[in-house]
Amino acid sequence: MRLHLRCLGTGLKLGKDKVSLEPPSGSRISVTTDGVHPLIVVPHQSGGPIRYFVGLFLLVWLGGWFAGFSNAVSKLSSGQAPAMLVFWLVGWTLGGGFAVYWAYRVLRPSVPESLRLMPNSVTYDSGVPPLQTYGYTSRKDYWKSMFPKRTRTELDWQKLQSLRLREANDGNRLTVDVDALRLDIAQSASEIEREWLYQLLANRYSLPLGQGKTLADRRG
Repeated sequence: MRLHLRCLGTGLKLGKDKVSLEPPSGSRISVTTDGVHPLIVVPHQSGGPIRYFVGLFLLVWLGGWFAGFSNAVSKLSSGQAPAMLVFWLVGWTLGGGFAVYWAYRVLRPSVPESLRLMPNSVTYDSGVPPLQTYGYTSRKDYWKSMFPKRTRTELDWQKLQSLRLREANDGNRLTVDVDALRLDIAQSASEIEREWLYQLLANRYSLPLGQGKTLADRRG
């Protein structure tokens, strides 16, 4: 049974035998409770409709690319091609390969972020966000979106001790340290959703609360 829970405010009820999960009102987070261990799914933000236009353009361009590639190979096979055509064909092939990958990233459906709540740990999967076609603040952000790194890891109780709700210039961050890597959890969620998730994990795994300020704290 998949629950898209809608409650008034943030709720967390703890019982001896089970945990009732209630995300904030209007949350896009879904909770699956039909398995032995609850699964929290945090969908990534949409890449926007413009990415489908970009994907269509790339498919049309690749049609022309294939025609040019076939013509060049045909000339090389006949032995009537100039030497420069070989260098052109190498560059054309590399460009076509990149365009194929770009089209794949643009059209590929996103894989949502997920957290499976095990008895003594959290099985974390960062998923794969959709390619953003706009809104980059740096070239580095663009390349990170083009070549995303999917992180799958087991957050045992020791690692969960580093769970923090941190203040940032543009809101809050929910982070956990895995060896030398600091993971940002639920980046596509809202501040209220990250606060709810932080409180849920802290209560379920007996973690110390009070690391960072909630929205209510900052408004007060």
